[in-house]
Amino acid sequence: MRASASQAQDLGLPAIYLHLLAELLHNLNVDERALLLRVGLDPARLQSTDLRVSQSQASEFVTRAIIESGEPGLGIMLANEMKLPLHGALGIAVMSSETLGEALELVSRFLMLRAPHLRVLRRQEGEQVVFRLVCEIDLGPLHAFILDAMLFGCVTMGNQLLGRAPMNAEIRRRGNEPGYFQRFRHQIAAPVRYGQDEDAFVLPLSELDTPIRFSDEQLAASSRAECEEALQQLTEEAGFACRVRRVIETSHPFPPKLAQVANTLFVSERTLKRRLQEEQRSFQQLVDDVRLERAGDLLENTGMNLSQIADSLGYADAANFTRAFKRWTGVSPSQYRNRSRESPPQLEPHQAASL
Repeated sequence: MRASASQAQDLGLPAIYLHLLAELLHNLNVDERALLLRVGLDPARLQSTDLRVSQSQASEFVTRAIIESGEPGLGIMLANEMKLPLHGALGIAVMSSETLGEALELVSRFLMLRAPHLRVLRRQEGEQVVFRLVCEIDLGPLHAFILDAMLFGCVTMGNQLLGRAPMNAEIRRRGNEPGYFQRFRHQIAAPVRYGQDEDAFVLPLSELDTPIRFSDEQLAASSRAECEEALQQLTEEAGFACRVRRVIETSHPFPPKLAQVANTLFVSERTLKRRLQEEQRSFQQLVDDVRLERAGDLLENTGMNLSQIADSLGYADAANFTRAFKRWTGVSPSQYRNRSRESPPQLEPHQAASL
């Protein structure tokens, strides 16, 4: 029996996918910014390929997006927008692979980095190879959206890698063909068979040896190593404190109230405090970690003045921000900005007192 989404471990979803979905909503004349803010997400923070959004917030946003746009085929539309570099290190590793088979092997191994709770099971059927997609949790109403994005995204990925659609590929889908599919059929360069007993991407074995047009052995090796490191880090960051931090990192307004984060994670405020204490962390500590990280980024990479930075970090004025930053780092924001232009410093929040 599969666990429900609320019971499963929340490893988060890449923020960039929600950014792409927001752009689609904009093209459909939906006020995507207002929708993101209602879910408690900061639109400006979603363009990162590194940040992850809590699954509960991502699920709420996708559900509202389908309702407000009146477009149940958003998953197919998202699949068409998925350019490989947007998948982070995994996308680069896939692009620089030697063959299509090697690229699909990487997707199978590291899919958790981009779509937690989905697994790929590979098997051979005569002269064909079947990549079956299995979901480890009950996604409820999001199931069709995610399967659409993933499976039709395989065709899009193949097109990008080869410069053409994969030869004699097919997509298998469980259940009856949804009514919206007819409007998108012409966009999918492979036959789609509904009423099957699995959700899968199928290719001829011979197609796996097709060379990738962006193949780069050195880049492939370094990107794969980055994926291995990211997978290990994601597994290690499965604790409750990391779930709380993900919500804080992408919240609007910032900093979020404890009650807002507790509500997002479907726990009481008391439970949130207790579980953080069990991991020897506190809510304020996590807020301050994110504040320091954001402060350093804004000082190094923008021309915002101290008042603007203070406001974006939730301080009443620049003086309060300056005192807090100096207490944290030992230098003023202006000194930090000047030094960063010469040699970027490394902020270590775990070594400092609370901001």
